[in-house]
Amino acid sequence: MARKPMGMPAGVELAGQSVRIRFTWKFRRCETLPYPQTPKGIKAAADLRATVTSLIKHGVMDEQRYAELFPNSTYSTYSATPLFGEYAQAWLNGREVVTGTRKNYRISLNLYWMPHLALIPMDQITSPMLRKIVSETEWKSPTVKRSAIQRLTTLLETAVKDELLTRNPANSIELPTKAKKAVDPFTVEEADRVIGHLYQVLTGSMRVYAAYFEFAFYTGMRPGEIAALRWGEVDKEARVANICRIVADYKIEERTKTRESRRVMLNSRALNAIEEAEKVAALRAKQSRRQHKQSPYVFPPTRNFEYIQQASVTDKHFQAALVELKIRSRRQYNCRHTYATMCLMAGMNLGFIANQLGHSVQMLLSTYARWINSSEDWSELGKLEQSLNGTKLVQAETVPL
Repeated sequence: MARKPMGMPAGVELAGQSVRIRFTWKFRRCETLPYPQTPKGIKAAADLRATVTSLIKHGVMDEQRYAELFPNSTYSTYSATPLFGEYAQAWLNGREVVTGTRKNYRISLNLYWMPHLALIPMDQITSPMLRKIVSETEWKSPTVKRSAIQRLTTLLETAVKDELLTRNPANSIELPTKAKKAVDPFTVEEADRVIGHLYQVLTGSMRVYAAYFEFAFYTGMRPGEIAALRWGEVDKEARVANICRIVADYKIEERTKTRESRRVMLNSRALNAIEEAEKVAALRAKQSRRQHKQSPYVFPPTRNFEYIQQASVTDKHFQAALVELKIRSRRQYNCRHTYATMCLMAGMNLGFIANQLGHSVQMLLSTYARWINSSEDWSELGKLEQSLNGTKLVQAETVPL
């Protein structure tokens, strides 16, 4: 038990064989010092307390100073490594990513991790700490939860490479199963009905939207790629389009989703869409500049902007057509899926289809497996039958007489 003999300096007391000083800062109330209970030790304790109370009074006490003054304190949380909040901000600022990706990372970090980790030194973040945060968070969906954990894992992996951590504490956090978006293509007949209806009901410069969807159904390009397609990238004579940019977060980004440019070969229906878009461009050129600003993009919106900035611009015409034609409502992204399944059911080379769509053969197989040889795969079963017949013949030839 602490005791304070007569004549002891204010805030100084004896505790066991040591000297203790008392003060108030954050949750700290006292510190026991390794000083002897001698006049010299007591004076050193009083001097240290005076320094501490002065730093507190002037508002300049911080964790680093506290750790320097009391290196053996059980209260000290100071670390030489940066706080999570500081490191996360510097990490995000230094990433070479597009605006949309940076925005998604910032929102995820601020919403799910900063409230819990911002003031914690990087080297004090542990797997149990992260699991507790994950278990106590009300996630909007498994997809949101998965993305948030993956983004944190990426950040902490960089901290390992920076030698701030010896291991990534997020690696042991279990990820929810990835929810795959349903692939729900239109039939060829449905696609042609939609295209025909749009050409019928849209007139003047609005006709560009009919051309847009004919191009979407018969090239399989991503909506953002079609919106960013410029006339300079279309070669009608060679029947190809160079895909090298995309619209993302309302802006033109000089890259594709996969960061690799590709050449899309244009079939007759895609070329027809290009020709219809040319007619609209010619019509716009005749009209007053105050009504229509000329655009370098193949499928520009009818007003105000040079290029289509968001899916809602085209989706309202698309959904109206589905309602009018009594076709089950689906996202316009399914135009891309429709082209992919058309090609697969036509028996086209998988490598060619994957290249046209801008992803890997593995992705093609995992996404569209049910449409490959979609005529119930009788041809594949036929291969097995041939093999079985061959086995019977071999057996017959080897049976002894």
